[in-house]
This record gives sequence, structure tokens and C-alpha cells, in this order.
Amino acid sequence: MSTDRELDTRGLNCPLPILKAKKALSEMQSGETLKVISTDPGSMRDFVAFAKQTGNELLEQSNQGNDYIHRLRRR
Repeated sequence: MSTDRELDTRGLNCPLPILKAKKALSEMQSGETLKVISTDPGSMRDFVAFAKQTGNELLEQSNQGNDYIHRLRRR
């Protein structure tokens, strides 16, 4: 899956990954995709709630070792 922008938030805890993703998405065009890499286990539920609240589409979530990967599409 292609990604227009990647954001590394490893080592940051809630709410920083969400806040940084929100800022990144605000700088992107509608339809572009953002990949967020986090080490915060709580980010899995946080990004589900974030997508519902903001209307951005959560395309997928996965876990790779200690990393939690989130892909969102800008509304």
C-alpha cells in the first residue's frame, strides 16, 4: 500500500501520537494517506476513536514487533 507521508512517533505516549497525526493530516490534501508508527500500545484504540471523531478513514492497523502501524486517509 502506497503512503503519501510517514510519521514516526516511536517513544511518544498518548496523546502525542494523535496530536502529531492530526497536525500532519491538516497539512495534507484530501485523499492522501498517512502512515503513523507508534510504540504506544494504547494507540490502537486511540486511532480508532480519532478516525471516528474526525471523519478521516482508518485504512488499517497492524503490529510489527514493538511497533504499532496505523494508516489513515485524509477526508
